[in-house]
Amino acid sequence: QVRLVESGGGLVQAGGSLRLSCAASRRTFSTYSMGWFRQAPGKEREFVAALSWSGDNTAYADSVKGRFTISRDNTKKTVYLQMNSLKTENTTVYYCAACFVRGPPTNSYDYNYWGQGTQVTVSS
Repeated sequence: QVRLVESGGGLVQAGGSLRLSCAASRRTFSTYSMGWFRQAPGKEREFVAALSWSGDNTAYADSVKGRFTISRDNTKKTVYLQMNSLKTENTTVYYCAACFVRGPPTNSYDYNYWGQGTQVTVSS
């Protein structure tokens, strides 16, 4: 079992930046691919970004390419999502997730473990 705890969400003005963090509980964190997803009320969970266990491979949703960056620090067992040039439509709850699938995968069904989510609110 892997426990994931997100932090870093909050309120920011459009055009601003936030960095989300996701801390993992397992020493084997470095063997997991990690992903960030988001989900608005009444909508399906949406892929945002993902990173392979080694950090060599990344994947981004088209809507965030060039604005968001995913990274990880295996020594701290933490994955980050740097979000720049935020837009009001980015307002929602963001979740981090972990899985054993290499790739990294962009489908939420491939992920085994999920955090509780952190709210991001972008005001106009």
